[in-house]
Amino acid sequence: MRRSRLSAILAAAILALSGLATGTAEAANLLANPGFEAGSLTGWTCANAAAVSTPTHSGGYALAGTPVGADYAQCSQTVSVQPNTTYSVSAWVRGNPVYLGVTGGPSTWSGNSGAYNQLSLTFTTGAQTSAQLYLHGWYGAGTYYADDVVLDGPGGNTPGTPTTPSTPQITTVTANSIALSWGASAGTVTGYRVYEGSTVVATTTGTSATVGGLKACETHSYAVAAYNSAGESPKTSTTSATTTGCVDTGLPKHALIGYQHASFANGSGYVRMADVPAAWDIIDLAFGEPTSVTSGDIRFNRCPATECPNVESDADFTAAIKAKQAQGKKVLISIGGQNGQVQLTTTAARDKFVSSVSAIIDKYGLNGLDVDFEGHSLSLNAGDTDFRNPTTPVIVNLISALKSLKAKYGSGFVLTMAPETFFVQVGYQFYGGTSAGDARTGAYLPVIHALRDSLTVLHVQDYNSGPVMGLDNQYHNMGGAEFHIAMTDMLKAGFTVANTGQFFPGLRPDQIAIGLPAAVSAGNGYTSPADVQTAVNCLVKGTGCGSYTLRGGTSPALRGLMTWSINWDRYYNWEFQNSHESFLNSLP
Repeated sequence: MRRSRLSAILAAAILALSGLATGTAEAANLLANPGFEAGSLTGWTCANAAAVSTPTHSGGYALAGTPVGADYAQCSQTVSVQPNTTYSVSAWVRGNPVYLGVTGGPSTWSGNSGAYNQLSLTFTTGAQTSAQLYLHGWYGAGTYYADDVVLDGPGGNTPGTPTTPSTPQITTVTANSIALSWGASAGTVTGYRVYEGSTVVATTTGTSATVGGLKACETHSYAVAAYNSAGESPKTSTTSATTTGCVDTGLPKHALIGYQHASFANGSGYVRMADVPAAWDIIDLAFGEPTSVTSGDIRFNRCPATECPNVESDADFTAAIKAKQAQGKKVLISIGGQNGQVQLTTTAARDKFVSSVSAIIDKYGLNGLDVDFEGHSLSLNAGDTDFRNPTTPVIVNLISALKSLKAKYGSGFVLTMAPETFFVQVGYQFYGGTSAGDARTGAYLPVIHALRDSLTVLHVQDYNSGPVMGLDNQYHNMGGAEFHIAMTDMLKAGFTVANTGQFFPGLRPDQIAIGLPAAVSAGNGYTSPADVQTAVNCLVKGTGCGSYTLRGGTSPALRGLMTWSINWDRYYNWEFQNSHESFLNSLP
């Protein structure tokens, strides 16, 4: 966080520019049963094929097709589309030769392969309102396998199908269930399917459903589609809800979060812990850094007097922390930063990370940990395409380490994360494990997902960023209200992870804060207080959103604002604090 991270900015910009030809309508996987997780071929028309439990690319099932005689084991699905619109198609395939294509349009194929590889193509409709996607093998060539098939783009209405139901409303929420209802579709309706991402979680003949078997304090996002013998309607917009049973973090509903330069001055001057104003609800000590990139041995060295002439003693520093905590404030150690690259490549490094971070927390009596891994700390190995079940060691070991720390310190342990957009939202368009561009894109997603039940606040850095595609499939640029609206909405609504067909579920609003530079010297993407508050009012109240439509709905419980940094804010006469403390306190 100390300086602009130009490599990440340029990489994000290059990735963004590479996708400018993409259509502007909101994308969604239009296929029914795209990963064959129904355990059957429901939704598909197939010959000499079956849903099998192994080998799969993800989930519990995949398609196996075995050409027999003159037949080449085709599976197809027809979906409604919009005229003159570009769509993308992909599938993960393995085994004997397999073809992926669109009837009357392009196709592609893969030869013999002992491991899953991804086929992809795009096509543009003419005046048509339906398209048929197909997979098939080749005469006498043996069995092929396919999984996680995606046809992305805006849906249309197939003649005879019901119209789209009205957006579902949440009616009742308990610790293990969410009930919702919606307005009926027009036309002949056989029933309704409730979707979470691409998975059907409930089917009903009425206009309400209860999804059970959930965990306490989890956020889920649902959409509904009507169906009859002619097909399925387009899905509604998503609606999110959080089950009850959340642990009280002791934070105010809307919090001000800031980083204190505790180990360096960085030109902004040193701020003694006792002099941090009471406006700050979470104070992140920047930074704990490793003795070497792969050691896992984290050290927190306080700013030396040669760099920070007014630095206080360890005893005064610790006493000031206790005084802040007595006021209800949380003080965390932040690990990483721009210069603190951390790669937990081995279990030994993982264990050293846990023990060394614990030693820092215990020495100063801290409330928890902030994960600020940047640069090349996190990346995905080629083929690591399922954020729900990562295999890359630096990811797996970090998840294990954070879970160990949470278990050690209990429910009161405060865990925050401060990734850059490159590692989170860019995963909507590019995911590193699929070998589509930079291996770091989206690399925080498996960490966030694995820790979502323990995560206190995620404050993505909405600065030092290239253009990022939002859920409206438009590129958004940092520095204005729209960027913060679009980036935050992605965290609340969730999104399909690029090239995988998998849906990253949104977080609870109380787990989300907006990350901002305190001043023009603190980072690229400074946003004026007026524009910050415009963004927050849109996200919290649904007002002043301009041309952007919230996909995740309003978030009255949005946690608040994070800034880099308290020191820079003091240097600029506390503009950030003075502008936003009273504003946050005035929110409902």
